[in-house]
Amino acid sequence: MIDSLVTLLVGMSGGHAAVAIVLFTLAVRLLLLPLSVRQARAARVTERLAPKVRALRKRFERNPERLSKELSRLYANEGSSPLAGILPGMAQLPFMWLMYRVATHPTALAGHDLLGAPLGQQVAGIVTHYGLISWPFSVFIVVIALVTLVAWLQARRIRATLPEEQPALMRRIMPLMPFGSVLAALVMPLAAALYLLVSSAWTYGERTVLARRFA
Repeated sequence: MIDSLVTLLVGMSGGHAAVAIVLFTLAVRLLLLPLSVRQARAARVTERLAPKVRALRKRFERNPERLSKELSRLYANEGSSPLAGILPGMAQLPFMWLMYRVATHPTALAGHDLLGAPLGQQVAGIVTHYGLISWPFSVFIVVIALVTLVAWLQARRIRATLPEEQPALMRRIMPLMPFGSVLAALVMPLAAALYLLVSSAWTYGERTVLARRFA
């Protein structure tokens, strides 16, 4: 199934696998935009209700059943629920997995390149075959540098939006999480690094726009 999908996408893009990865990633993220909007709206409601939620937790800390009812009532008054921000994100996971499989398919990407750098090669393989002073290695480094830039922007946004009551440990860890994409790009094929770049850039732009929309 994945092999047929990748072959179809590459064929539709005129035989350019790199273009196929970019267009497919953008198409799927656009398709998932309504879920992202719901998730952003739910996150805003959760942020607005946070003081009331803390007050209820303190008031009914010895009565979990009553606390659950009060929380459900509080969210219901806002037309939301405690799970409203989680379910849209979970619904996106199968599509994210599909995009990853397309970007890392071992056989359908064979022979395809991005500006002369083979899409199916990891950075170690490119160094082995072409050397550190080579055009394919330079292309890979540029992609990784762009992934790093987007991760830095995401980390800065996370750091600026973390609530003050967040535990100190989480305040240190959460801004570092976007840099996981950089580590992944260093060990995965160039096709996967390209997917990570497009997907993470979309995520950053999407969350920035939606945060302003629901501010």
